[in-house]
Amino acid sequence: MEVIKTNIEGVFIIEPKVFGDARGYFFESFNAKEFAEKTGLDITFVQDNESKSRYGVLRGLHFQLPPYTQSKLVRVVKGKVLDVVVDIRKGSPTYGKYEMCELTEENHRQFFVPKGMAHGFVVLSKEAIFQYKCDDFYHPEAEGALAWNDPAIAIPWPVSQEHVLLSEKDKHHPGINGFDSPFKY
Repeated sequence: MEVIKTNIEGVFIIEPKVFGDARGYFFESFNAKEFAEKTGLDITFVQDNESKSRYGVLRGLHFQLPPYTQSKLVRVVKGKVLDVVVDIRKGSPTYGKYEMCELTEENHRQFFVPKGMAHGFVVLSKEAIFQYKCDDFYHPEAEGALAWNDPAIAIPWPVSQEHVLLSEKDKHHPGINGFDSPFKY
């Protein structure tokens, strides 16, 4: 696997080595030893999640509040999404900045989202199947989120606003300027 650093400390793009032939392909989607060696992180994932969404569905920008914070390793099994993380760690030189990665069934890329990030994605294909590996269990009482369209963050989502499909909850989150982050850098 190749680990690509981004402009936000702790956020990585993972490109697995894919072996393909006339039969199809094979790759290791996760190897704890290699992940630790190449990122310097010793992560134990405890929960895997999967979602299926259609074009224009935007999920985010979500996070889990302390003490139930989560790091995630995300990937697309089918389709194409634009995946986005926003640094919400107080004192970080990249606080309020975002990093994006296109994840597709063809490129097999993965995006590592460390604790202290708001995370979201928008579906760019007819449908997408999205998988998350999480290092802590989901706790509904610890849900947190920021507005997906916050002008202070200014994420250039590639789907027009009239085609974005949101959950009712995701229509009502605060912007980053109205958010008192409990995450420390």
